[in-house]
Amino acid sequence: MKLQDWIKSLQIAAIYMGTIVGAGFATGQEILQFFTRFGNWGTYAIIAATFFFIWLGNKVMLLAHQIKAKSYEDLNIALFGKSLGSFISLFMLVVLLGVSAVMLAGAGTVFEENWGMSYQLGLIATCVACLILLRHGMHAIIAVNSIVVPIMLLFTLIMFFHTLKMPNTMSFTTIKTDLPLWTALSTPFLYTAFNLALAQAVLVPVGAQTSKPIIIKYGALLGGIGIGFMLLVGHIALSAHMPGIQQFAIPMGGIARNMSTIVYYIYVTIIFSEVFTTLLANIYGLALQVHERSKLPTTLIIFFSLICCYLLSQLGFGNLLATLYPLFGFISLGWFLLIARKRLEPVNKS
Repeated sequence: MKLQDWIKSLQIAAIYMGTIVGAGFATGQEILQFFTRFGNWGTYAIIAATFFFIWLGNKVMLLAHQIKAKSYEDLNIALFGKSLGSFISLFMLVVLLGVSAVMLAGAGTVFEENWGMSYQLGLIATCVACLILLRHGMHAIIAVNSIVVPIMLLFTLIMFFHTLKMPNTMSFTTIKTDLPLWTALSTPFLYTAFNLALAQAVLVPVGAQTSKPIIIKYGALLGGIGIGFMLLVGHIALSAHMPGIQQFAIPMGGIARNMSTIVYYIYVTIIFSEVFTTLLANIYGLALQVHERSKLPTTLIIFFSLICCYLLSQLGFGNLLATLYPLFGFISLGWFLLIARKRLEPVNKS
């Protein structure tokens, strides 16, 4: 590949990582619930999840590229057929709006609990920033992730080297769990199904707009490895602080606070950035879908979507998270199986 193609692959990897890494991932709650609480089995689950992120992320983007999908509804129709595909897309549209509201509420919570500012100010400021940036479409998402993801990786490395200095660094290989083995075996499927089904809102347009399949292939490979690396480092750090770390609502915040005040504030900023990148991706994918159905101007759709998210976010971060995420998880598993079974056309590697 040419240097320009490698740069595009890195941009795809950054978008992929920035879309997957949302509020739950950044706080450490997702890693704790899906992996660390299963003890040493959590490491094997992360390896399996990394494989799924590489394999299925590549398939989603290549399918979108092959069918020239304008939105994720085109992909769902190719997977499910016209009637069921349209219904699934409509359901995902509602969930995307709900999850976007969760992200917005998360941003408001960072303003209130960590920066000492008003929750409402946080909601409004985030909405305005989102509206301004999304006027530039995919270019804005690429630009934001190109900044946020390297910082996120840097913090992950800082966390990793800090954990290496601890006497119980290798706890992730020895911790046992009383939970049934089948729950540990199912967790990589559940985790990747949920995250990829949601991420298709931005992965589909990325795949459709990419000129060469080989760029997608390496973008998915680098992005999947990056996600797996961050999962593993988070798992190692949390395992070293088990079982006490389970008492924290934001486990990674508890670890960062013990490191230094500067690291803690950097971490809080990263949480906000990760929430913001996921919000951008979700609203962009939602706007493309509504535009495809209604032909309304994209900017107008983005504006009213943010208004809806603002109203929903009045319910609070925790309430929205607890209600919407389990519901979407059931639908995601069926989507996961269909995308795994779907055959791809032979790829031209030029």
